[in-house]
Amino acid sequence: MRMSRLKLCLILALSAVASLRADLPLLTSPRVTVARMKTSIYVGSITLTTSDFLQSDESFKATYEAKVRPWFFWGETGKITIKLPVADLTRLALGQSIDFTGEASNHKNKPRTVTGRAQPGTGNGGKIKVRIMADGIELIFNGTYQLLAGQNAVEAPPTPPSGK
Repeated sequence: MRMSRLKLCLILALSAVASLRADLPLLTSPRVTVARMKTSIYVGSITLTTSDFLQSDESFKATYEAKVRPWFFWGETGKITIKLPVADLTRLALGQSIDFTGEASNHKNKPRTVTGRAQPGTGNGGKIKVRIMADGIELIFNGTYQLLAGQNAVEAPPTPPSGK
């Protein structure tokens, strides 16, 4: 019995993805590091620093610190959660761009809406664009990320942002 070309292509594609997915250690308990990011505001700038994002079910959690210059008193710290289902994490690991959503709350428990896009580059990293809605103002940060394997995630607990 001859197999149709479509069925053969489908079987080959599924087996290729399954073998690639089996070789991805980062799906066990990954950690994401995001480099410090900066954006401009009307007469100043905001620097966003996060701890490592650690996986918790189908999301990644971290702490953040936002420093506002020259108005230091507008700065804040808080917690941020990015929703990232396993399917999206797999797509990212396979080199496909993904969109994500999340939420944050600052040290005064004020909610922040988070959306963004991750575009893989070379290796385990790539570019990231994060949009944060804070008090009716959309802040857009561009930066880079690294997706690290599970072994490193176990050895390195989250690093809180520095108080400097």
